[in-house]
Amino acid sequence: MTGASSGIGYALAAELADQGFDLLVAAENEEITRTPARLERPGAQVTAIQVDLTVPKEVDAFAERIMTLNRPVAVLAINAGVGVSGGFVQDTSLKDQLAVVDLNVRSAVHLAKLIVPDMVDRSQGRVLFTSSIAATAPAPFQAVYHASKAFLQYFAQGLREELKGTGVTVTAAMPGPTETRFFERAGMTDTKLGAGPKDDAAEVAKEVVQALLAGKDHVVTGSLRNKAQAVVGHLLPDRMLTAIQRRVSAPGTAKK
Repeated sequence: MTGASSGIGYALAAELADQGFDLLVAAENEEITRTPARLERPGAQVTAIQVDLTVPKEVDAFAERIMTLNRPVAVLAINAGVGVSGGFVQDTSLKDQLAVVDLNVRSAVHLAKLIVPDMVDRSQGRVLFTSSIAATAPAPFQAVYHASKAFLQYFAQGLREELKGTGVTVTAAMPGPTETRFFERAGMTDTKLGAGPKDDAAEVAKEVVQALLAGKDHVVTGSLRNKAQAVVGHLLPDRMLTAIQRRVSAPGTAKK
């Protein structure tokens, strides 16, 4: 489980621990080292590793750590992600935008390429990619983030079809706005989206894990608002979806 120190990742890890899974959890911050004490349950062992998945060598090291445990991977949950809010041209740095690509996109492909083949060889396993309801629409002021989640959505569904009949299923989680530190970290507290209602992370995790273990292709979690957005995303042209997103994602919209 990547990105497991807080937010949806931590909630997913807790849900899997409740169901008796042993866990190897990872995140880039020191907080992950305190996670095992919070997650361990009777019959569920938790090991933590601090790793920066934006660095390819650290992705390799993380995969090697998984292999050295000599335990079959029943669930690979690729959850780590980051967002950056603000105008692409004037308000955000190239470094920050590339970090979104490196974590949300590149590391997900990298880790899946290293771990999934062994799952296929064993003809057993569940793979989870934490996409987002953001995958359903382009968004100004979050252009790279929304594009990264759309990539994960398409990657997950394409890989799922490739693996049909292998015993390994792939599920894309599509949460909407959730009560985590994401909006603060992404600099979105002054947006209508960041200031609006949010779903509970634990409830989101329950829905995701249920869909994952059932082998479903995707799950839109939380409120009816999220499910409606997923439907609208398939019906309206991109130019209209983008205009709608601007009203909630532009900096300063929280005050309007």
